[in-house]
Amino acid sequence: MPASDFGSTPLGQLARSRNGEPAFLNAHHLEAAGRLLTLFERSRLRARTTMNYGPRVDSGHAQDMGDMAFDARRQLAELYTAIPRDCVEVVIDVCGYEKGLQDIERERGWPRRSAKLVLRIGLDALATRFGLTAAATGATRTSTRNWLGVGARPAEFG
Repeated sequence: MPASDFGSTPLGQLARSRNGEPAFLNAHHLEAAGRLLTLFERSRLRARTTMNYGPRVDSGHAQDMGDMAFDARRQLAELYTAIPRDCVEVVIDVCGYEKGLQDIERERGWPRRSAKLVLRIGLDALATRFGLTAAATGATRTSTRNWLGVGARPAEFG
């Protein structure tokens, strides 16, 4: 995701370069944050801020939760086991709950600017988990493919 997609959030601010210096977060960090945000939104963990006027279903919570939300929560639980706890909590607080870095530092009693470093470490681990790197790699050239198969040519329209 480009930095402009994060606007004035802490991630957007850390992804912009200032005074000719490189940005603190790179494109692969933002892509990992974007994927986590999508996962977080699918999991339905954020509290609703609007009223739902649809019909109410009085069944159990697990039955109300859709398959997509259940799968997203399972993937988030896997991230909790794969990434160091402090790192994944900061990443989820910033990306999912859109908390500010100063708020996180104050809540946890951390020194100034420490959440910024923990966030970067967490986004590095998350990007690695998603298979993202700072530099794109792959074949320099690929063969042309089409839906007709190998050696077939489309009929000429005339």
